[in-house]
Amino acid sequence: MRRINVIGTTGSGKTKVARDLATRLGVPHIELDALYWGPNWSAPSPEEFRARVTRALTGDAWVVDGNYSKVRDIVWTRADTLVWLDHSLPVILHQLLVRTVRRAITREPLWGGNRERLSAVFFSRDSILLWALNTYRRHRHDYVILPQQPEYQHLNVVRLRSPEAARLWLDDWPRSRETEAHGDPPDYPASH
Repeated sequence: MRRINVIGTTGSGKTKVARDLATRLGVPHIELDALYWGPNWSAPSPEEFRARVTRALTGDAWVVDGNYSKVRDIVWTRADTLVWLDHSLPVILHQLLVRTVRRAITREPLWGGNRERLSAVFFSRDSILLWALNTYRRHRHDYVILPQQPEYQHLNVVRLRSPEAARLWLDDWPRSRETEAHGDPPDYPASH
């Protein structure tokens, strides 16, 4: 069975890729943001968050999306594959801006019943755009180095450098009933 973690900077498209992949494989999709955020953007204690993630990953197969370093050891030691959406910063910022403005205008409910606010996007120290700018370089550095650590060397790392590369990679995965009939598609070579 497959246990896959889709990672990448905020706005890279992790949730969409993870949801599409989980559907194709016929396995649960687990969104770490949904396990983390409560009403009014409240955060659980580190112990509670780790317990939630541990419970969510009890199955034999899943696709999880998220980058939370607080639970990386739990997710990565149980995963067999990391799918790293390593898109350029301009692509990420464009996707993030479009997504966030759409969510704010449509008042789309998010995790814990929260909603994006335009004022928070542009005029706040908690801006998701600022967060993406501040974490982009760190994530790129970490995702090259961390899979080389002994506890994570079992991971197959698939590095996808553009949304088009992600779409093409996803298109190589058969739908879930084809997977059952024909087995897994060939793995892409790991890129560290």
